[in-house]
Amino acid sequence: MGVPSTALFTDHYELTMLQAALEAGSAERRSVFEVFTRRLPDGRRYGVVAGTGRVLDAVENFRFEPDVLHFLRERRIVDEATLQWLAGYRFGGDIWGYPEGEVYFPGSPVLRVEGTFAECVLLETVILSILNHDSAVAAAASRMSSAADGRALIEMGARRTHELAAVAAARAAYIGGFTTTSDLASGYRYGIPTVGTSAHAFTLLHDSERDAFQAQVESLGRGTTLLVDTYDVAEAVRTAVELAGPELGAVRIDSGDLLLVAHRVRQQLDELGATRTKIVVTSDLDEYAIASLRAAPVDAYGVGTQLVTGSGHPTCSMVYKLVARAESADPEAPLLPVAKKSAGGKTSLGGRKWAARRLDENGVAEAEVIGSGPVPDELVDRQLLVQLVKGGQVLTREPLDVVRERHAAALAGLPLSATQLSRGEPVLPTEYA
Repeated sequence: MGVPSTALFTDHYELTMLQAALEAGSAERRSVFEVFTRRLPDGRRYGVVAGTGRVLDAVENFRFEPDVLHFLRERRIVDEATLQWLAGYRFGGDIWGYPEGEVYFPGSPVLRVEGTFAECVLLETVILSILNHDSAVAAAASRMSSAADGRALIEMGARRTHELAAVAAARAAYIGGFTTTSDLASGYRYGIPTVGTSAHAFTLLHDSERDAFQAQVESLGRGTTLLVDTYDVAEAVRTAVELAGPELGAVRIDSGDLLLVAHRVRQQLDELGATRTKIVVTSDLDEYAIASLRAAPVDAYGVGTQLVTGSGHPTCSMVYKLVARAESADPEAPLLPVAKKSAGGKTSLGGRKWAARRLDENGVAEAEVIGSGPVPDELVDRQLLVQLVKGGQVLTREPLDVVRERHAAALAGLPLSATQLSRGEPVLPTEYA
């Protein structure tokens, strides 16, 4: 499950930049890089910071081991002097960021990496890879959780994405409000509760649906979930209750007009005395489908493809930009703001930034305030960035349940319109102090 080194989770040009900077004598200049996005995905009202814990793991495991150095030497990617420098690489700088689970908006400095240019530039690709993927999934999960309105959500996307991305997606989904996952690797690595019973193949394996249900109930108990849409739903529900009795845990519906079928199944279960048997629905759900089922007697939703692909937005378009650097390699040299200037909306603001969230008189967030100068007195206690790494050492690692609770609290602190699924602008404006 583990990756021994994350050093090659990077782009070729990170190493060639390093080589040129080493030769020029500029590699040791103190530098500040920030991760931010210029805009939210079209129509989204907030973003969710997810993947921070995985970023910390990746930074700790960013080591150029002998086999990695051999690969770089064999391909002549960098020269021998650079290889010698890489052999001793350990990130020794500082990292600040929005706490994982927090919400963010355009321009929010969700992560700030400080150190020498050489040690910071190498981390760009792996940091963006993690944050862009995990934050996209968490944002989709958050929207689906809001649409579910307190009903259980099951992450079921492992078969719809890369096997390792599936593990990260389940983690991000749990942060965003999902309650369980079908993916055992996620349960093993992150302690996320796992669930699952049977697929259509199990029913088709047996000579009859009754035989399949009987085998499942005898093996897994009356509290199991029976899949009732392989053949005829009404007949399957009758058989299920007959075999398991009113103690039947749940039935799952995976096809058809879910709104209509759920109502019919609920009525049938109640008539058969299985009033406590729950209904689980699956089948290509997204936040809009979940919202449309709010009036249906559904107890839980299973979501796969749309969740692990960010519900149409598989990336957050986060970037990693140099915003300040020292005027020389002298450790005491002052930092100078730097910024890219270009057409096409790709400009950025220079300077080492702070971020704070201003509240209105009712304690509801009203603006994301970002600045690079002194923090106004009224915002000192509302600052968002916390230190994650100091002198190369990770300061703390948080349980996922803490991160999950933080997201729920952050979302509750936004205006009510944040959870609307209709297209709109970010729920908070970004102001620059």
